[in-house]
Amino acid sequence: MNYFDYAATTPVDRESLHVYQTVSEEFWGNPSSLHDIGGKAKQLLTKCRERLADMLEVPAKGLYFTSGGTEGNHLALVTLALSRQGKGKHIIIGGAEHSSLHSSADFLTQWGFTVTKIPLTSQGMIDMDILEQSISEETTVVSIGHVNGEIGTIQPLHAIKNLLVSRNIFLHSDMIQAFGKIDIREFTSVVDCFTLSSHKIYGPKGVGALYINPALDVSPMIPGQTHEDGFRGGTVNLPGIAGFVSAASICRDTIETLHYTRLRTHFLSQLEERIPGSFTIYEGPEHAQLPHVIGLGIHGLEGQWLMLECNRRGIGISTGSACGAGSMPNTMKSMGVSHRAGKEFIRISFGRDTDVDHVNSLVVALSDIHGKHVTSLT
Repeated sequence: MNYFDYAATTPVDRESLHVYQTVSEEFWGNPSSLHDIGGKAKQLLTKCRERLADMLEVPAKGLYFTSGGTEGNHLALVTLALSRQGKGKHIIIGGAEHSSLHSSADFLTQWGFTVTKIPLTSQGMIDMDILEQSISEETTVVSIGHVNGEIGTIQPLHAIKNLLVSRNIFLHSDMIQAFGKIDIREFTSVVDCFTLSSHKIYGPKGVGALYINPALDVSPMIPGQTHEDGFRGGTVNLPGIAGFVSAASICRDTIETLHYTRLRTHFLSQLEERIPGSFTIYEGPEHAQLPHVIGLGIHGLEGQWLMLECNRRGIGISTGSACGAGSMPNTMKSMGVSHRAGKEFIRISFGRDTDVDHVNSLVVALSDIHGKHVTSLT
């Protein structure tokens, strides 16, 4: 299959998989156990934490390994909000955030919190005017994702932080779609808390990381837990963590955008040549657009039907976040796109192995499906 859904998940890198297997065989002890076998595992866990923290240029003390992005986002938003509820019970999230943050926000409303969701502009950027107007004396936490997972827009974290710093408001960012694709080190010190995931960067599934600035006065969401310095329960997935850190190291050393920019340019030019004026691209300004992800709608074709037709031709695309499959994408809702246009949405996302021939096959399939649809209407 020609795969164009790398924003949903990636295949495991061969080196990462080798590390996973080696650690499973040689470091199988529980890092919390006090005997030598557990101590050996604990030493490796500490090295993994320090190595990832060094890549991110953050203190290792604030880095916690999780079961993935969803758990990391739950822990981040709920931990920060509950820790600051003495100051206020108002939190702000982006309207196009991952479903895990929407569900976390909904959970907090049961504890008396109010939630404001900030829409995106027509270019997929967080509406800074509405964000500023929404901040009140009760606001304690703002959560804005770094890179939108459905159309690839890059949000201005520096500008957002400038709105919050004098108001003593925590800033969390879901950096899952940014990590491994752009250098996030200039942003890790800007935010108070961020979330990462392994399987988006060619690492194993079921593992991720959460960073909370250790200088912050916060308490674990559920007290009395015995792992990850009390921030989560359950024996840590040491093979997955080691594989994750290995994949992160590879990504750090191979970050480049030219390959993806060329693929994006080629895809859009070829699509325009074959079905001119028959599609809409949802993207941000050039300086704020990740080239790896293309969000578009082909006029008159429902996205889910188009996805299935592509699948029949051996091509894998998506209709947005895999965690929100079956519904109109949060990004389209947040941008104010009409329901009809939102149902036409599809997402194309490129990976390391995508080449021009793959892109050409995708363009041919999309234009063929579109052409047959137009013919059926005449």
